[in-house]
Amino acid sequence: MSQQSTTPYPQAKPFTPAEAEAFLARPLIAKLATHNADGTIHIAPLWFNYQDGDILFGTQEMTHKIANIKRDPRVTVLVDGVDPVLQAVMIYGTAHLEYDEVFAKRIAIFEKYMPADQAAGFAASLASAYEPVIIRVKPQRMITFDYSKGMGI
Repeated sequence: MSQQSTTPYPQAKPFTPAEAEAFLARPLIAKLATHNADGTIHIAPLWFNYQDGDILFGTQEMTHKIANIKRDPRVTVLVDGVDPVLQAVMIYGTAHLEYDEVFAKRIAIFEKYMPADQAAGFAASLASAYEPVIIRVKPQRMITFDYSKGMGI
């Protein structure tokens, strides 16, 4: 885990750093929240990679979330499990847009969710239709909770 601050969640016990890393390595869906110009929140479900303490998303330049990040890079990311017991990592951070080595980074994200032999083709088909971009979220604060450990801290 990176050096961002962690905050306990009052109703459930947190993940250990190793548990959080293992949780974020799973092929779960992240929800990326950005700020709309009118002050409302835009939330998008995305595939992601957790790499060197950062969250990486692949998307297209023309998306609403990219316009929002260009105007205000503050974001919130929620990754939660789909099991009956609620487990989650919530990250408050700053988004940075990357245009270098996008193809390789997108393939790495896709390989988490699909067979490796399909990931490159999927990345290529998207890149042929849209300008790809990577959103790198640098966490500033992380909250984790794991209700499988029981209630309370």
